[in-house]
Amino acid sequence: MTKKELSQLYYLNREIVQIQSRLSELESLATSSTYKITGMPFVPGISDKVGRYVTEIADLKALLDLNLKKCFYELNRLNKYIESVEDVQMRMILCLRYVNGLSWQQVAASVGGGNSDKNIQMSVKRFLKRN
Repeated sequence: MTKKELSQLYYLNREIVQIQSRLSELESLATSSTYKITGMPFVPGISDKVGRYVTEIADLKALLDLNLKKCFYELNRLNKYIESVEDVQMRMILCLRYVNGLSWQQVAASVGGGNSDKNIQMSVKRFLKRN
């Protein structure tokens, strides 16, 4: 497995957070009752704010659902790969970094043993190159 394949879960999680943020923003816009002050003249009329945002909200919810399914699939795939690694310490490192999403410094601190973040990073790089 490559570093890029191992990192997919991290990027899926970040994408999910962005979608949730955008969805929250759109739902807030659709339900807010305040007017935006733009400096432009106001033309009275009926405005359906919910209708304006409903299709984008529905699309984002569908995309969020799809990404959550991808995330669970990717998590299962990663866990199966990590479980197949014989070295206990390497399993721990891979799990901390690629499943839990910790930084290299946090991984080194969790592993202990006087390992620096660079040592941990190099050991993973060598491991991936061998396998």
